[in-house]
Amino acid sequence: MKNSSIHLRKLDHIKISLKEDVSSTLTTGLEKVRFIHQALPEINIEETDPSLALLGKRLSFPLLISSMTGGTPKAALINRNLAMAAEKMKVSLALGSQRAALEDPKLAETFKIRDIAPNVPLFANLGAIQLNNGFDLDECKRVVDMVQADGLILHLNPLQEALQPEGETNFRGLIQKIQSMCKSLDCPVVVKEVGFGISARVAKMLSEAGVWAVDIAGAGGTSWSQVEKFRAENDEDAQIAAAFCDWGISTMESIQFARHAAPRMKVIASGGLRSGVDLAKCIALGAEMCGIALPFLKAATVSPEAVEKVIGIYRKQFQIAMFAAGVSNLKELSKTKLIIT
Repeated sequence: MKNSSIHLRKLDHIKISLKEDVSSTLTTGLEKVRFIHQALPEINIEETDPSLALLGKRLSFPLLISSMTGGTPKAALINRNLAMAAEKMKVSLALGSQRAALEDPKLAETFKIRDIAPNVPLFANLGAIQLNNGFDLDECKRVVDMVQADGLILHLNPLQEALQPEGETNFRGLIQKIQSMCKSLDCPVVVKEVGFGISARVAKMLSEAGVWAVDIAGAGGTSWSQVEKFRAENDEDAQIAAAFCDWGISTMESIQFARHAAPRMKVIASGGLRSGVDLAKCIALGAEMCGIALPFLKAATVSPEAVEKVIGIYRKQFQIAMFAAGVSNLKELSKTKLIIT
């Protein structure tokens, strides 16, 4: 059965991401970015305010727990642990692809977390490629309604699809269908890559189509080509996937491409961010929000408290970076000068 195949694929993704080294051989590029240290910041660190409003809800700092999983019984526990932590720490949360729940309604329960995260922005998620495979406005509305989401993420993963034996690779005409969803849905649409970055050309196309925000998901973090290498059932497929270990646009480059090509569209930075300093750099480069996935996946297999601890570390690092850079709020941080080597 198709749904059984999806279920097993999702389990594979969780297991491989947790057990194997699936990092890109590229770096995020953020190691080339430094703040200008202010030895006299002239502010009290307690006055630094990293909070912001997003879709009518107040967040403690610009963190999005990025799309990870769903559609398997194991994913239900992971999503609930993430949701409990997101609610307590006041950060936003994106769910993994809900396609499996559309094809098997029993799996919808693995995504339903609004009851434990009522006060933070939640994002539903569906592969954009499904708009070329029979899904339409009805399915998009269903995934949003399924989780009472504040917005919908349509993810783009052409390279991953090309490397999967069950991959779907007809991406022709998708921009018109994405534009139609932007016009027809009652909620904002986010378009997200899965780890290979967004080019200037694609950012401009998405902005002109009416997309509210783009999650650039640059190279430098989890590489889904490497995940598919570990999933390969034969040496030939493994070799094909391994060749793409250094594929993609770095996170730093992709933020800059999107910001310059589509200045009116919101930018969510993700892809290999591993500290609150990385998040602060991304905001200073022009992003409005920052997404992190893998560190939270590992913590969510333990407990919501483990996730809260990781969030707390990132927030403290972020606040100290603001303080040492001499800025007291996100508006000032977005305008601060950087040293880029």
